[in-house]
Amino acid sequence: GKEHERIKKKEFPQRQKLLCIFGTGDLGRSLGLRLLQSGYGVVYGSRRPHSCGPLPQGAQVMTHAEAAQSSNLIFICVHREHYELLTTMEHHLKGKVLVDLSNNLKKGMYPEANAVYMQRLVPSAAVVKGLNTLSAWALQNGLLAGKQVFLCGESGEAKQAVAHLATKLGLTVLDKGSLSAARELEDFPLKLFPEWRLPLSIAVGLTAFFFFYLLIRDVIYAYVEKKNEISYRIMVSLANKVFPIVALVMLSLCYLPGAIAAFFQLYRGTKYRRFPNWLDRWMLCRKQMGLVALGFMKNNKTTPFYFDNTEAWGTDSFISLGILGFFLFVLLGLTSLPSVGGSLSWREFNFIQSKLGHLTLFICTAHGYIYGWNKFLRPSTYKWYTPPGYMLCLIVPSVVLVLKLLLLLPCVDRALTRIRQGWERTQPKEMDEIKTTNL
Repeated sequence: GKEHERIKKKEFPQRQKLLCIFGTGDLGRSLGLRLLQSGYGVVYGSRRPHSCGPLPQGAQVMTHAEAAQSSNLIFICVHREHYELLTTMEHHLKGKVLVDLSNNLKKGMYPEANAVYMQRLVPSAAVVKGLNTLSAWALQNGLLAGKQVFLCGESGEAKQAVAHLATKLGLTVLDKGSLSAARELEDFPLKLFPEWRLPLSIAVGLTAFFFFYLLIRDVIYAYVEKKNEISYRIMVSLANKVFPIVALVMLSLCYLPGAIAAFFQLYRGTKYRRFPNWLDRWMLCRKQMGLVALGFMKNNKTTPFYFDNTEAWGTDSFISLGILGFFLFVLLGLTSLPSVGGSLSWREFNFIQSKLGHLTLFICTAHGYIYGWNKFLRPSTYKWYTPPGYMLCLIVPSVVLVLKLLLLLPCVDRALTRIRQGWERTQPKEMDEIKTTNL
């Protein structure tokens, strides 16, 4: 008997011809359809095998106990509330692999992960948590190629069997270790754009600030000081001013954390110390911040009226830089998309995102400076002693460009390159410890 079990376990990771699915809902039906199309036989376990609704053509349906005896690998596509049925057929599940695909409605809904709870209910089976990030829609439409899924479980053989099957479905598998990672896997589908929260919060804050700031300067000022009612400009004219301002500030915020990180490394003399959490989080969402900035970007059309040669040069330069900056801005956004960025080499991607990115920031900043080159010293520019919005939005990008210019100085660039190649500056305290040890 032991020899038979040993041979059975050894052969288990091989391809399974007949697979079992508990649950005939949308997820169970879609998974069965995809398995049938991949060459597997499928048998469903249902509480009502004679009235469970239409199933994929070629699949069988029977009671849970009968279905469990037909396959060594069983997909559990039912909610946690129905796990109790597993205890009634524990002797049928002994030595089987149970793949838990369940998710919860919210985080922390139960004191323990669903997969851990299932393993506790059926200790004689090998529970694997995985494939729970796949939706019924994605399975039904075959949108699986290259999609990454996660597995965790206590049995290496069981995970290998599930990974083999997932690979045949066109999925990329990542092993997350033991069942202690099940809680993390069950929380994945509950995440709501975690990388987008900070960029969107900053964009909303900047939009609200500049909208009310320009509302006071343009609309309220005109009504109080000149008795001029221009509230009709709130919906369109103010938006035309606010959106480009927010876009430029957001673009500069994409490159500011890189400059700050470089000065951190220069100050510390090493690249092996972690950045502060706020800076680390900021750097991780730079792509999302840039895409949000692109969403705010607006290419205004201007009809120039020239009064002299100087104004003609300024207006034409303003328009040409605006068009060029808009084009480069769109190029940055396109290469941020995985489908486009994945086709580029590392050097090409780095050249566009870093070199052309800073060039875009410089052009857009110069676009703003040229717009107000002859207005900075006019007293009429400062309504109620407040600077116009375009002056405020030039502060952050100007700081970023100055910091970048400092980092490009040969002496600074040389030191930073050495640090990023692994060189470390020995600290005085460390030198004292070394001397003490040698003595």
